[in-house]
Amino acid sequence: MNSYRIPEIAKQYTEYDMIQIHTDLPDFPELRTRLLFAFLNGNSKLSKLSELYTLATSLVQLGLDTHDMVTASNDIKEKKAARSRQLKVLAGDYFSSRFYHLLAQAGQIEMIKQLSDAICEVNRLKMNVYIKMKQLKLSAEDYVHQSVEIKSQLFLSFSDLMSGAYDQAWPDIFRSYAKCEMIFEEIFRVDSVDNFRWSWGFWHILQTGSKEERKQLQAEDSDQAKVRTLLHKYNIKSQLYNMLDAHTKQLQTMVQQLDSDKLISELFHIGEPFLRFLAKPSKVLEEI
Repeated sequence: MNSYRIPEIAKQYTEYDMIQIHTDLPDFPELRTRLLFAFLNGNSKLSKLSELYTLATSLVQLGLDTHDMVTASNDIKEKKAARSRQLKVLAGDYFSSRFYHLLAQAGQIEMIKQLSDAICEVNRLKMNVYIKMKQLKLSAEDYVHQSVEIKSQLFLSFSDLMSGAYDQAWPDIFRSYAKCEMIFEEIFRVDSVDNFRWSWGFWHILQTGSKEERKQLQAEDSDQAKVRTLLHKYNIKSQLYNMLDAHTKQLQTMVQQLDSDKLISELFHIGEPFLRFLAKPSKVLEEI
């Protein structure tokens, strides 16, 4: 059985001086990468390719996430900011290209097509969400669902390969982990009013708030003090915390139904950050 070392292998592609000096990268998709590796490595037919498939997928995801960090406008006059933007574009292209090279070198042509199709689906989902956001036609529930689907698509492209005991469990368990990850990120997003727009809290208040509050949120230059007041009023962080708690418990129940003690142990280890976070409610729920 292979040991998990994907982040270490990926460093040869991500730790370039030019990137590290002049721009920043998104976080490595650690949780989803570990999930994919755990399921592939636990499948006797796929274990020999588990490292290759997981590495290629993680680089594709990193490439997509890097491109998501590129500002919409190219009208940047400050030299440092312009260089950072250009390097994000190039870095995203580079990470995406590596998966072609890695899989082609190994003769995994069908897997290239499989991941390429998944990339197209991710971009389609992102475009649909972007349009709904601009039209302010997204509910908080839709936001969660669409965010989870976008996070999951690349990895769920392996569903057809998960034959045997885990082909039924894989999609549901993966989406559940992706939902916990998404909610976890949203909790910390509350701490930055600058990142409030388009967050779960934004859509929740837009959906349930008063006419005046909805008008306030729709303004491009929302007053930060007023935004903080709304976050307090609607207990956004507490609601997200309770959502994470409920979904984590559901996930634990799902994982316990698997018939592999080794896989169960690995999956609980992957979800440990959520459990540690939930074990400290008093500190977590301090309002901003």
